[in-house]
Amino acid sequence: MPEHILSISNLCKNYGDKAAVAGVSFDVAPGEIVGLLGPNGAGKTTTINMILGVLEPSAGTVSIDGLDIQKHRSPALTRTNFAAVYAPLPGNLTVTENLHFFGLLYGVKDITARIEALMAQFGLEAFRRVKCGALSSGEQTRLCLAKAMLNQPKLLLLDEPTASLDPSTARDIRQKIRGFTVGGTGGVLWTSHNMHEVEVVCDRVLFLSHGKILLQGDPKTLPAQHGKASLEDLFITVAREPLTLSDG
Repeated sequence: MPEHILSISNLCKNYGDKAAVAGVSFDVAPGEIVGLLGPNGAGKTTTINMILGVLEPSAGTVSIDGLDIQKHRSPALTRTNFAAVYAPLPGNLTVTENLHFFGLLYGVKDITARIEALMAQFGLEAFRRVKCGALSSGEQTRLCLAKAMLNQPKLLLLDEPTASLDPSTARDIRQKIRGFTVGGTGGVLWTSHNMHEVEVVCDRVLFLSHGKILLQGDPKTLPAQHGKASLEDLFITVAREPLTLSDG
């Protein structure tokens, strides 16, 4: 097994004279959940889209499970999956139809058995014939995560996975994602604006500001290292006064 599930080196994305991502480097180890944090416009979604192969980097490399995505695109991308609150599944397909469609797309073996296992894991059996567009936000989130687990990915990318969920549902989702890493073979890259959630879930956090990593460390100890009482206070400082931290 490679030492890292995800390795990013000097990743850059430029739009004309503007650098959306400017020389970002980090790793995600097996069994690790890493939080990618920062205000809107910091470069988080751009970074995730480069990892997914949706955007081509201006410079730098992305390796998934030891495979360079530019040299081995297809096998690298079969090792990853994605869920985001802004990327709902087709609303005119039922729960079962959605899982079957994406299972075929990912080339999942024993697809029927895999779908049944995920339906049970995410409490979706009662909704198997319900169209996705008729599900509640919590039910849709559970379905999106079931879809993201279909191919048993090595790397799970989660962009605001619990946004707009009630606290009970959000906690259940966090526990399921935490369970994904228990075996130690998969890793998670997680973005969120919920700092309490990040502190509970993530082993390590990276703060992005203007396309660069400004700070990184253990979410439970990082705030005190920079004279802040909480991760939320640190987030607000990064959003408002990044130069204060980088110069300190």
